[in-house]
Amino acid sequence: MMRISVLVPTYRRKNDLKRCLQALQAQSSPVDELLVIVRDTDHETRTFLSSFDLSALPIKIIDVVQPGVIAALNAGLKMAQGDIVAMTDDDAAPHPDWVERIKAHFVQDPKLGGVGGRDWMYWQGEMYDASHYPGASDVVGKFQWFGRHIGNHHLGEGAAREVDILKGVNMSYRTQALGGMLLDEKLRGTGAQVDYEIDVCLTLKSQGWKILYDPAIAVDHYLGLRFDEDQRDRFNEVAQENMSHNETFVVLKHLPIAQKVIFLSWAMLIGTRRIPGLVQILRFFPQQRWLSVQKGIASLKGRILGFSTWYTVSDSEAMGQELV
Repeated sequence: MMRISVLVPTYRRKNDLKRCLQALQAQSSPVDELLVIVRDTDHETRTFLSSFDLSALPIKIIDVVQPGVIAALNAGLKMAQGDIVAMTDDDAAPHPDWVERIKAHFVQDPKLGGVGGRDWMYWQGEMYDASHYPGASDVVGKFQWFGRHIGNHHLGEGAAREVDILKGVNMSYRTQALGGMLLDEKLRGTGAQVDYEIDVCLTLKSQGWKILYDPAIAVDHYLGLRFDEDQRDRFNEVAQENMSHNETFVVLKHLPIAQKVIFLSWAMLIGTRRIPGLVQILRFFPQQRWLSVQKGIASLKGRILGFSTWYTVSDSEAMGQELV
């Protein structure tokens, strides 16, 4: 039977973490290894863990100094011993059959590189209902040819199906497929560091591995308080810039040259509600006024910075190949 390592990065959310650990204790198929990654300055979490009964879990606590989810997950990836590495957030509570269903998929299909599922998302006590978003439950985890990506992992319904990308709160990978790969530390942010999942999944797909989304592999996701610039309920210029940078950098890494040009043109001129281009700024200006302009300016800065990061990396890689 395949062994599973579960990674849980955490920062100053002891009540959320308690709920997460209790959910992992209640799994129908036991967790083989649990790695909880804690910041060196997070005394609140350390105090909680010292008093929590951990005897029912095969837990290891990993210390990290660098802020951000990427440094935390990379520390966990380096330590994980399982044939499968599953990842969830401290503000999530995996359903009792979470581990069992993940293992079953990987055992059934040796070509499966990644498996994820639905996060039943709660904000301020209210659940996001798929019925409020007609059609969104059908299109999940898609990366379109010109670089636009569609999430909807929190709304997915129906049968298990192949997708392009998974969501960090509920994803798992075959250790063999990862092959020692770590998350790209050039992604910006001091907390959430969005869109690292896109990079991982597209890398595995480019190597021939399949990525699967099964809504039955579920976690309850109680959107927790964040302690960085990326706040869920209000605009922050730095967070918007970081998000735009990360998406731009990751997408450019995985598109052919002609599609890179198309993506950049689409992103600047149109964009999305999340990272607006000119058309989206004008679309939302009647409702948001100056806020839509602020979002647009921060998004443009992020696009430029993301392109610069990609170009610098590509140039360095090209020089390295020439030297070889």
